[in-house]
Amino acid sequence: MAPVKHKKQPAPEGSATSALVAQTPAPVAAGSSPTEVADQLHSAAIHLLRRLRIRDRESGIGPAQLSALSVLVFGGPRSLGELADAEQVRPPTMSRIVAGLQRARLIRRQATEDGRRVRLTATDKGTKIMWEGRKRRVETLAKALASLPENEREELRQAITLLQQVIRNL
Repeated sequence: MAPVKHKKQPAPEGSATSALVAQTPAPVAAGSSPTEVADQLHSAAIHLLRRLRIRDRESGIGPAQLSALSVLVFGGPRSLGELADAEQVRPPTMSRIVAGLQRARLIRRQATEDGRRVRLTATDKGTKIMWEGRKRRVETLAKALASLPENEREELRQAITLLQQVIRNL
């Protein structure tokens, strides 16, 4: 398989994205192998999330704390170990992240029935911050999608359905 080529796209000078690696994946050719499609999808997903992540700075929370808070807001209460697993970090690292979230009053610890474990839950303040951040990301993405013709937005909607199927198969 030939290496995947990426075409550099200059970011607007002085923009927040100019600090990022501004590469956009080359279009996937018809008849590409599953590996080539997977490589391009992987690259596009990373680039999309990096560009949207710029809006996360407005929350005033660091990326690690924001990610952990997201798990609790959108996935529900978890133990420290479950949260560490979800974030793919070790429990001592998660303890430090949780301590910062707790100091900021974005999460709280709740004792379980047996008293030996605690459940971490998002506070109203933490939930509000996450929903506001999600709204900023969606608005940014919607603005970019509005520049596409209707038929291309429909193609993208169909591709999302396929992506959801792929996700279920992972």
